[in-house]
Amino acid sequence: MKTKPAKPGHKPIAAPGPKPSRAPSGNRDQPFEPQRARAPSRSTVMRLAAEVATLAAKLEASQARIGELETRIDIDPLTDVLNRRGFERELKRSLAYVKRYGTSVALLFIDLDDFKPVNDRHGHAAGDAMLQAIAAALTRHVRASDVVARLGGDEFAVLLWNVNIPDAAAKAKALEAAIYATPLHFDNATLVVGASAGLAHLGALDGPADVLARADAAMYARKAEKSTSPRVRGEVERTK
Repeated sequence: MKTKPAKPGHKPIAAPGPKPSRAPSGNRDQPFEPQRARAPSRSTVMRLAAEVATLAAKLEASQARIGELETRIDIDPLTDVLNRRGFERELKRSLAYVKRYGTSVALLFIDLDDFKPVNDRHGHAAGDAMLQAIAAALTRHVRASDVVARLGGDEFAVLLWNVNIPDAAAKAKALEAAIYATPLHFDNATLVVGASAGLAHLGALDGPADVLARADAAMYARKAEKSTSPRVRGEVERTK
């Protein structure tokens, strides 16, 4: 096929090509540089540093408060000794030591005698004050390594570490005497309660329920023994 000759005075249409890039406005002889960010002022830096310090102090205070609450969750709010939850944790830990290292640990289960008349005659305020006094007396008469807990109501427990059977039995009698020797002066009366302590030694094959059951049974046996023996405790109430 023959190509037709172009007409005189008519320019051929050029094929489209890439568009030339446009130079940035301004001085075309200078290379393009991005605009630099301005550095924050000294006052802004100091303000931000102060805010960071304040937030860090609040975080530290919050962490300390959380740690305090986690500790207090195992404490009886009335007597300031361990509650049942805290005691069960310590009992499990003690059993683990006994199984692994052969440590000698004894559990005393203590139930107060003649405590109900205190509440009945003088009200719960007197009963609460008596429980506080007894918890403090138990804490004074054991070592720092031992554990004192209020299990609930008028029941207490003591874990004695590194103690043999005769010494644990002697300590049980001594704590009974210490409780009786802790009179409470309330209004115009001096209130006195006794206690019965049951003893159980932790064994390598024991679980927490086993030890508690043995100590509880020993406590009731002690109550029965005292009920048939001559009364050695004084009157529950001695009027001034």
